[in-house]
Amino acid sequence: MSIATDTRKTEQAQRKAQRKAEGKVRKAGARKRGRITDENGRRMPVWEIVLRYGLLLAVLALMIGPFLWQLSTSLKGPHENIFSSPPKFLPSSPTLHNYERVADTIPVWDYALNSLKVAAANVVTNCVGATLAGYALARLRYRGRKAATVVFILAMLVPVEGIIIAQFTTMRELGLNNTLIGVLLPGCVSALNVLLMRNAFLNLPYEIEEAAYVDGANVWQRFLRIALPAVKGTLAVVAIFAFMGAWDDFLWPLIVLSDPDRFTLTIGLNYLHGTFANDERLVAAGTVIAVLPLIVLFACLQRYFFRGVGEGAVKG
Repeated sequence: MSIATDTRKTEQAQRKAQRKAEGKVRKAGARKRGRITDENGRRMPVWEIVLRYGLLLAVLALMIGPFLWQLSTSLKGPHENIFSSPPKFLPSSPTLHNYERVADTIPVWDYALNSLKVAAANVVTNCVGATLAGYALARLRYRGRKAATVVFILAMLVPVEGIIIAQFTTMRELGLNNTLIGVLLPGCVSALNVLLMRNAFLNLPYEIEEAAYVDGANVWQRFLRIALPAVKGTLAVVAIFAFMGAWDDFLWPLIVLSDPDRFTLTIGLNYLHGTFANDERLVAAGTVIAVLPLIVLFACLQRYFFRGVGEGAVKG
């Protein structure tokens, strides 16, 4: 009887010690999970955490603050003071009347359609042209490949203002002045996008294409079935850059276009800044209309964008 009692007490003591040890492990794990560490696994002090998040909030305010203020101004009514001190961020009675006034003042939707045509065509030409050129620079072996890469790098160093007269003369000789094709053509393939695609293709292992070559795949099959699916992220980056560049461009469309029916949105909105410069609500509404498509595009492609930045930034 005493042996059985001793055995029972021993088992109870063991179970109690085991539960106590498990509790300590859980508490230690909880404390460890609650810690904030840096990239090296070192525990960060409180002042460093506060400093980092303070800097992040400051940068966020600088980047997002002006747009939010424009959005707030565009929603304020005509009797609401937009220059009050201290500034009032939230409108007391939000209204969409300012957006209706923009459409009544200028043909904003026709201008937006022209910009959309140019931007969509610019995305297609950059994605196709930059992908083909990037693959040729990264994967094909031919004489002068390094020299061609240097040419693309040098092309990035030339400011647009330095060649805009030559571009205008070229468009005039081709008979493309005052056309949307003339707006599109100079930026249909960007040197930056070509180099982004080149770096993305350089990160792919050569062994995969060599195996496909042994199996009888030609260049186009290796490009379409092996290389291209592996750089979808960088392709999304190219698409975003191409759309933003064409949508936001102001100087070149202003020079090459003379017919108001063919104006892009950035040129059309300039009428609001000129004739109605005192009406800040109208200008703010037009600004929001111009920025909204870029926000929607980035929201749809942000997952591929951040993946693509890593694809093209490892190897040069």
